[in-house]
Amino acid sequence: MDIILAGLLFLVLCPLFLFLFVVLSVAHQGDPFFKQPRPGKNEKVFNILKFKTMTDSCDEHGNLLSDQERLTTLGKFIRKSSLDEIPQLLNVLAGQMSLIGPRPLLVDYLELYNENQKRRHLVLPGVSGWAQINGRNTISWEEKFDFDVWYVENFDLQLDLKILFITFFNVLQGKGVSQTGHVSMGRFEGTRSVKAKISA
Repeated sequence: MDIILAGLLFLVLCPLFLFLFVVLSVAHQGDPFFKQPRPGKNEKVFNILKFKTMTDSCDEHGNLLSDQERLTTLGKFIRKSSLDEIPQLLNVLAGQMSLIGPRPLLVDYLELYNENQKRRHLVLPGVSGWAQINGRNTISWEEKFDFDVWYVENFDLQLDLKILFITFFNVLQGKGVSQTGHVSMGRFEGTRSVKAKISA
């Protein structure tokens, strides 16, 4: 179903994909994609694809500027409308991701997870997920991981369809895109306390 739905979605969104590909290729001097290693199922690393929303601008010492300084006006719109996620349909078609599952995060977070949080890697990561429709980037990391683990323990077709349906309306409303004080969400620094398990 992932392959069929992702293929159909990509066909429907292909004109928009090509338009953004051209516009961002011009804006970013030939490189419209953001590519970054992320851990997938069983912590197997793959390169996630997104449309680029930030420049590669650096300071006088060659260090990248902050996200806020590098995020472009076009990039803000693309993020708010979640159009930057469209290339991940190619990750789904390649079998690296699912349409629904825990979001793939940074590789260097792997050593920070506790044993329960590591269970989020027992399934394929998703373009959207249970945590995304329950606050996305406006909730704490611990809450996000609790939602992810709850999904791993309870996922089925009905739940996935529910998440897809809610995701569609959340995208239209631009819900949960950023956390206060950050372009998306602050870095995960490790869990300081154990949170109660979250259920539907």
